[in-house]
Amino acid sequence: MTSAILDRAPVERVRNQTAKAVQLLRDLILAGRLAPGERLSETDMVELLEVSRTPARMAMIRLHEQGLLEEIASSGGFRVRGFSAEEVGAASEIRGILEGLAARLAAERHPGRADLDALRACVAEMDGVLGVGTLSPMQIESYAALDDRFHEHLGSLARSPNLMRQLDRASALPFAAPGSLLAAQARLADLSTMLVVAQDQHRCIVDALEERDGMRAEALTREHNRLATRHLDRILTNAEALRHVPGHRLITGAGPPQHPHV
Repeated sequence: MTSAILDRAPVERVRNQTAKAVQLLRDLILAGRLAPGERLSETDMVELLEVSRTPARMAMIRLHEQGLLEEIASSGGFRVRGFSAEEVGAASEIRGILEGLAARLAAERHPGRADLDALRACVAEMDGVLGVGTLSPMQIESYAALDDRFHEHLGSLARSPNLMRQLDRASALPFAAPGSLLAAQARLADLSTMLVVAQDQHRCIVDALEERDGMRAEALTREHNRLATRHLDRILTNAEALRHVPGHRLITGAGPPQHPHV
């Protein structure tokens, strides 16, 4: 038994180092320490992340799978990916389509009472956050975390591992996750009023699941996603709002329109 534990030790060490490297590299990219287009070499990553070569390589592969890195065809290495405004919109739309499909499958596969109660409890917690009136940055963050939890649980009710993998990948892009735009929207609109509508949509989605109405569940979820992104064009052209979008340093060509000098 002691020998088996010793045999597992190097594997566990590499797994732990890889998890650490993935999180650190992701944080560095989102913080803008590694800019779009910057090439990442294994040697540099070993030094920067303070891990051995295998975890450094695996971290780059994982972030490539998440969409934050792109492969360099000529060398087989990776560079930080930049996103146009159009790609940001497409990422959010793709997540909405996938979530709509997940909601339809969930309704058709008859979620149990415990699952519906879990969704309703999440909505009730969000109601509690909204009940304080004007939302502080901390309360917006709390609401966003609950919103993410609601959508993650909704996706799991489809009981489709393949679909969940695609949803996880779509949501891994920081600006495409369900609650990612809330802090930015608060700079442009009456967020509390918008979230009253969002909460009603959450409740209607749960009702559609309970009624096993797949088409309605899908339509409501798609419309809910459109509400979340309705100010996206304004966010991407407003410097103050844009800096509150997670991963905004990866968005190239965003910001106020540039006017040529006359």
